[in-house]
Amino acid sequence: MQTPNKHNDWFLEFKKSDEYKTFTQNPVAYFCAEYALDATLPTYAGGLGILAGDFIRETAMQGFPLIAVGMFYKEAQSILSKKQSSEEKKLKLVTDKNNEEIVVLFPLEERMVHIKAWEWEEDGAKVYLLDTDLEENDPIDRDITKQLYNDNRDLRLKQEIILGLGGFRMLARLGYHASVYHLNESHSAFLALELVRHEMEHQRIDFKQACEYAKKHLIFTNHTLVPEGQELFAIDRVSLFMEQYAEEMGVSGKRIAELGAQKENPNLLSMTTLSFKLSSKSSAVSTLHAVKAKKIWPEEVMESITNGIFIKRWDKVGNQSSKNIVECHLENKKNLLNLVKKETGQEWSEEDLIFVWARRMVEYKQPTLILDDTEKLLEIIKNSPVPIKIIFSGPTGENENENPFIFKIKQIIEEKLRTNAVFLPNYNTALAEVLVAGGDVWLNTPKVGFEACGTSGMKAGLNGVLALSTNDGWIYEVKPEDVGWVIGDSESGKDIYSLIEKEIIPTYTLHLKNQSNSLWTQKMERARSLILENFSTSRMLKEYIEKLYTPTLKQKHTHREG
Repeated sequence: MQTPNKHNDWFLEFKKSDEYKTFTQNPVAYFCAEYALDATLPTYAGGLGILAGDFIRETAMQGFPLIAVGMFYKEAQSILSKKQSSEEKKLKLVTDKNNEEIVVLFPLEERMVHIKAWEWEEDGAKVYLLDTDLEENDPIDRDITKQLYNDNRDLRLKQEIILGLGGFRMLARLGYHASVYHLNESHSAFLALELVRHEMEHQRIDFKQACEYAKKHLIFTNHTLVPEGQELFAIDRVSLFMEQYAEEMGVSGKRIAELGAQKENPNLLSMTTLSFKLSSKSSAVSTLHAVKAKKIWPEEVMESITNGIFIKRWDKVGNQSSKNIVECHLENKKNLLNLVKKETGQEWSEEDLIFVWARRMVEYKQPTLILDDTEKLLEIIKNSPVPIKIIFSGPTGENENENPFIFKIKQIIEEKLRTNAVFLPNYNTALAEVLVAGGDVWLNTPKVGFEACGTSGMKAGLNGVLALSTNDGWIYEVKPEDVGWVIGDSESGKDIYSLIEKEIIPTYTLHLKNQSNSLWTQKMERARSLILENFSTSRMLKEYIEKLYTPTLKQKHTHREG
């Protein structure tokens, strides 16, 4: 049932090239603030981390030389110690040949911060995770790696300084000399400064010239157009924290900070601006994202490389030649029904029409859009010839009701949808694997232009789960009939109700009568084929190599020869 990876031949040819040989000697260094590595390891918050986790697995499977750098948050360490024995851990402390802990130093304000690293490895995929929780550090510095995306702005700024500058120093200490540095989102943009410093020392040039030289090594992928996703820091705080570092370079902390100053507010440093300014190439993560990004940053030239998913990780249908996609999906649906019963006590039927909305609960994703008119939804449920069920799920903290969307969803379920909807807490990759394979319809409701790509729908389509989505992210690139149904009005529930009532319910009802050759089954098969052929990380990595990595490598060599 699963088609061969059509990109394998390309990778085999690429490994014969001179460029590949250069990458084996000087790999790509990939920096990201979050990675979804293990479901119980809280080193990720959402789509960015899941994408990064998929991408490094793909590079390992294809044998492409890439080193990944991220952060090891203290929460992760405490959870690991509770849930895994030392023999089961995929993490190990990074040590030297004498088994001594490897530590690098970085000046922050007037103190030296000590940074160690953990190495996570699985099937050849490797990530170095930075950690400041060392006894040698001031207590305030030990907490730098306390929590992913901490709300404290000073702490967040320090995290991004450590990720970029500390990460560069850790790789250098481990003997890695990357040919290309890939900023996966802007959180690690400060690493460009270590490249500037390197060029100043080795080329014996001034700061301005060194910035131009450093750009030849750097590429940047932007993942979000949402204002909340654009990291901003006060220039005076950046200057304060980096003053000693800047002095070592022979410049002022203010001059460093001003590299990323916002045009509209020069008192703020934008990590996105800094990333664009110090990168020679940049990319968006879908075609529509590139179009929208051009309106925000008209002076930037961005390649369009649509995100993909690591098929091996998310495929729950697999190469089961003796079974068709309907039979495979039914097995996955039973797993989901068992999970619902275990978590909520509700027993649903295999013939129920199950809608799933699962991801981070934030405003632009519109988690409650299907609940926009609860009375209309109840009317549809009442008149439907097949039972309709809805599953909501999102990441939850110690007090899940602090999130207003979770609170509203649970309240509506309790008051009006008690037998027709459930909320499953603690959304993570393990839960996602069950949901994207076992539902019937995958709900995706972001405001158009806000969701840069939205890979969860790709995972659902891979497993024959049909989409009910706004025309955003990757959905913009496909024919609606190939993946499910597209919502016309992205900010009202009216179109959702119309599609459910007039198209989805009738199509599903006919499907139950003749599952072998129904329109629903045909859509399942088309959706799976589309994802396998066009939306894998194999295709994504190929495009990164063709459009970003190899051109940057050649550009750098040409520059140095000149």
